[in-house]
Amino acid sequence: MAYGPRYRLPFRRRREGKTDYKARYRLVDADKLRFIVRVTNYHVITQIAKIGKMGDETLVSAHSKQLQNLGWLANTNNISAAYLTGYLCGKKALKEGITEAVLDMGLRPPVKGSRVFAALKGAVDAGLKVPHSESILPDESRIKGEHIAAYAKSLDEEEVKKRFSKYFERGISPTRLPEHFQEIKKKIDEVIS
Repeated sequence: MAYGPRYRLPFRRRREGKTDYKARYRLVDADKLRFIVRVTNYHVITQIAKIGKMGDETLVSAHSKQLQNLGWLANTNNISAAYLTGYLCGKKALKEGITEAVLDMGLRPPVKGSRVFAALKGAVDAGLKVPHSESILPDESRIKGEHIAAYAKSLDEEEVKKRFSKYFERGISPTRLPEHFQEIKKKIDEVIS
């Protein structure tokens, strides 16, 4: 740790690696609603929040755990789940009369085709206006889970059961993921119309 009369201790949330205050200041200064995407070890969380004097106020939120209530049987942390969570949040936002926001990624690095951008694509496909470049979004085939299905088809039966044991425990085959994705997307459209 640095010493001396000119050393200034950083804010606690900066020291803990939770907040990038320069990026936050730019988002607050934009004076627009924020589309917040956070990816944890097991889930994807999306929110639309506005800046308040006493702190941020969450207007709409969606959690990948909510997908399980709609019948989602696959992983709640993969690209498909991120897209569906963003899509669900976008649909809820439109129902509340929210039409545009700016992306808030937190401390995540902007990696092309990542889960953060899959959630962004979901919100945009739902009808939310979020400024972005099309080049950063993941491919449609990855969003639908076709790469997982293709990988599962390339393995022998014993290896598939070993690698995708959680999928089989929940009652879905990884080769059926693209069809299951479409079913859940239609169900979201039916539930939130």
